[in-house]
Amino acid sequence: MNYLRHNICFLLLLATSMLAVAEERPLKLHYDRPAEFFEEALVIGNGRMGAIVYGGVSKEVISLNDLTLWTGEPDNQVYTPNAHEVIPEIRKALDNENYRKADELNYKVQGHYSENYQPLGQLTIQHIGEETTKGVTAYQRWLDISEATAQTQYLKEGQLVTTEYFASAPDSVIVIRLKSNVPDGIHAIVSFESQLPHSTSTNGNTLSAEGYAAYHSYPNYHRARHYYDPSRGIRFGAKVCIITSNTDQVKAYPAGELLINGAKEALILISTATSFNGFDKDPVTEGADYQAIVNRRITLASTKSFETLHKAHVEDYKRLFDRVSLDLGRTNAQIASLPTDKQLKLYTDENQSNPELEALYFQYGRYLLISCSRTPAVPANLQGLWNESLLPPWSSNYTTNINVEENYWAVETTNLSELHFPLLDFIVNLSTTGSTTAKAYYGIERGWCLGHNTDIWAMTCPVGMGDGHPSWACWNMGGAWVSTHIWEHYAFLGDKVFLQKYYPILKGAAEFCLDWLIEKNGKLMTSPGTSPENRFITPEGYVGSTLYGSTSDLAMIRECLIDAREAAKELGIDKAFCKEVDKALGRLQPYKIGKNGNLQEWYHDWSDQDPLHRHQSHLFGLYPGHHISVNETPELAKACAKTLEIKGDNTTGWSTGWRVNLFARLRDSKNAYHIYRCLLKYVSPDNYKGNDARRGGGTYPNLLDAHSPFQIDGNFGGCAGVVEMLLQSTRESITLLPALPEQWKDGSVKGICARGGLIIDMEWKDSHVTSLTLTARIDTKTTLFLNGKNLNVKMKKGEVKKIL
Repeated sequence: MNYLRHNICFLLLLATSMLAVAEERPLKLHYDRPAEFFEEALVIGNGRMGAIVYGGVSKEVISLNDLTLWTGEPDNQVYTPNAHEVIPEIRKALDNENYRKADELNYKVQGHYSENYQPLGQLTIQHIGEETTKGVTAYQRWLDISEATAQTQYLKEGQLVTTEYFASAPDSVIVIRLKSNVPDGIHAIVSFESQLPHSTSTNGNTLSAEGYAAYHSYPNYHRARHYYDPSRGIRFGAKVCIITSNTDQVKAYPAGELLINGAKEALILISTATSFNGFDKDPVTEGADYQAIVNRRITLASTKSFETLHKAHVEDYKRLFDRVSLDLGRTNAQIASLPTDKQLKLYTDENQSNPELEALYFQYGRYLLISCSRTPAVPANLQGLWNESLLPPWSSNYTTNINVEENYWAVETTNLSELHFPLLDFIVNLSTTGSTTAKAYYGIERGWCLGHNTDIWAMTCPVGMGDGHPSWACWNMGGAWVSTHIWEHYAFLGDKVFLQKYYPILKGAAEFCLDWLIEKNGKLMTSPGTSPENRFITPEGYVGSTLYGSTSDLAMIRECLIDAREAAKELGIDKAFCKEVDKALGRLQPYKIGKNGNLQEWYHDWSDQDPLHRHQSHLFGLYPGHHISVNETPELAKACAKTLEIKGDNTTGWSTGWRVNLFARLRDSKNAYHIYRCLLKYVSPDNYKGNDARRGGGTYPNLLDAHSPFQIDGNFGGCAGVVEMLLQSTRESITLLPALPEQWKDGSVKGICARGGLIIDMEWKDSHVTSLTLTARIDTKTTLFLNGKNLNVKMKKGEVKKIL
């Protein structure tokens, strides 16, 4: 009878909870079964430590990551020290229009590959006893991104069993709480495994693990190999502490396992650390004391209750996350109650309206950035923080011809400016190694540069090792691109102390550009150059990559030079440098419009090998750059639109995210929204083999970006694109609802940010702003474009002004 009463009570509670969900519509990803594949699992992180949660019943597997665990050592050697001597030969070949020869020579201007980001290990909670899935009903799991907490719950023979998870930044631990109303309590073995060389031990209620990464590795597309030496490479340590009300309920096994025996509740604390101590420090001889760090963190956390840890975590997280809210309309209650993966399928297959899913995806991008970008000088990588493979796709490195930059497109507009610093400080590291690369590979004495890839060691050389195709391996505009983030951060906050500190880095990138330019046909341009990962076809039919006057090169150089000049003027310094920049800008090879009305990607009006190519690097000046716009350069904007029309909408995740922003900048609300929906196209887990398997670019069941495989940049690009549809700004002007889709004609947003130091809260009805409040972060003045009218606004720092 008691069993029946409890079961009925729980089901009533569950029904009440579901009703509350329907009414309140919390920001949750929710599912009705455990994850089988990574692309279904839920990810949590504190900006350095990450966990991938599957929500298993009989066995729970939690993959662990540490953002600082990479293969490799400091990048102190130049792989090809005399590569710069080949540059004049390539230029000569190009002067002779010998593109085949230029490509062949470009193979000689290549260095080594980046290192690999590594998984730390897996924690397994294996429940023991009778068949543990027997009698399991009412299964649910969810991730609440409003509080950054995950939970699994179900009934076991009518009794409630729950597991809660969160990754705490204040206490530097991952917290798991097991609770069971089953009469016998929890019976489970907790163990740790790693794909890396490691050892484990137990003492009392604590499991300890130590290991090390390879001191060198090759990527999965080149040799795919790791080199291990116990005396070299980044070390890691992990501790798992289990706390129950009765110490007898936790027992240590000699095999490095812990037994939970009969507890009704168990608190599991996990802490990790590595010996990484900086891009230029040997992780063994100059490494951080990772053992002491782990011990200190686990000791302090173990003195606190779950409630104390949870309260501190939620307060810390919400301080960032709650700055922005977004309402794009209500979703049909029946649809909203469905599991997230089923909603995504219906959204894809039946073109259903689901504004809450669209808003959830936007906020999920902010959640992911908070969760993976809080480590000094170690930015979010290709997979953000979450990786289970020793040889992850593209090494899970920092790819600089779009991907690492796209990770940070939303950081300023969505009110998370401080999360920009892992990238901004990483750029400082890049400028150090990049000055060596500039000299050794390009013969440039001033400034610094960056190639196609980098890693935690801030490598900057062009990759390829002599056999990487020049279309991707020989690109050298990474410094020009990534350094624009310095001016972008300043444009939002106007912090001159910041600008003064980082200006030399921006200037150094510009100086490399100035000295890399050559004069040809009366204009300044690059030679050699490439357009990231794309290839041209000459009139003779040769498919090549190396050319002069690459449009994308010049777009990035133009933006970098403009930013550096404006920064110098803002600081009132370097007048001679500003004159040099102005002179160069006046002589740069201008954009060209091709015979099809498109923006030319190549100096000559050549065809692309792949007209639908996923990269659109030559449109950089439109977005993320600012020197092409509908108002200021309408013909170039029209040519950009034609380019996008030719490319179509069938592309990869990160490219789709980029195109959302490009269409928004073109004020093309219809296509911006259409491409946003393409970004949310349902894609099956990579290893799923069922009849309804879905492949291609889009979104996985857990809302992570499908490149495919998983790359996190599409999440961040899509997040940025939503703001770009609602708000566009320069330091002198703000335009509200510039590309608002008809599907979002009624809505509201609070907390998004504009250049010039303003925070925007607004509501709109029938695509017209009906309520508007501005908050000034600095002394500022701007021209506001609002409902077809212009309004001049001047505000003092801290002032709040209601405009409508």
